[in-house]
Amino acid sequence: MSVSYRAKLLAVYEYLLNRYGRQAWWPAESPFEVMLGALLTQNTSWSNVEKALANLKQQCALTPEALLDLATSHLETYLKPSGYFRIKAQRVQLYCRWYLSVGAYEGLARLTTSTLRESLLQVKGIGPETADDILLYAFNRPVFVIDTYTRRLLQRLQLIQGKEPYERLRALLEMNLPKRVDLYQQYHALIVMQAKQHCWKTKPDCQLCALTSICFY
Repeated sequence: MSVSYRAKLLAVYEYLLNRYGRQAWWPAESPFEVMLGALLTQNTSWSNVEKALANLKQQCALTPEALLDLATSHLETYLKPSGYFRIKAQRVQLYCRWYLSVGAYEGLARLTTSTLRESLLQVKGIGPETADDILLYAFNRPVFVIDTYTRRLLQRLQLIQGKEPYERLRALLEMNLPKRVDLYQQYHALIVMQAKQHCWKTKPDCQLCALTSICFY
C-alpha cells in the first residue's frame, strides 16, 4: 500500500484525536473484566453491558471462580440487560472454565500473540472481533480490532470497499500503521466515539463532523 494511504490513515487518527482527545477505553478494573465485557458486548450496546457488569459487581462476581460458583439461572438474571442472556451465561461459564484450565491470565500472557489468538478462537462463542478486543485491551497486544464502526467510517472515507473479509482488513490496517498498542487502542476508541457522535448508520451528522474536509460520503 502506498505511503499516501498510510498518511491518510494517520491523518484520520489525528483529526479524531484533535476533536475528542485521548480516550479512557476499555473501562474495566481488571483484565478479566475486559474479557467479560468483550463477551457480553456481542449483539448489544455498551450501556447494556454496563448494567450487566454492575449486577455482577453487586454480587462480587467479577472473577472466574465467582462466576462458576453462581447457579446458571442466577447468572442469567444478572446478564439479562445484555440480551441473549441464556446463551451468554453458558458462554461466560464455558470461558471461565477454559480460562482457569489454561492458567488464567498468567498462563495466557506467556503465549505469543498468534498462539494466544488461535487459542481464543477455539473457545465457543469467540469470533475474531471478540478475540481481538481481548488481545488489544486485556493483554495489550498490537492487534487492530475491526468492528462495524471501523468498516463504516473507513468505507465512507474511501479507504476500504467495506466488504473485505475481517482478516484482510485487520492485516491492511496493521501493515499501514505503526505497530503500537497505545495507537491501536486510541484509534479504535476514537472510531467508536466518532461513530456514536456523528457517523451514524443512517442520516449521519456530517455538518459537525471532524472529518468533513477529507470525507467523500
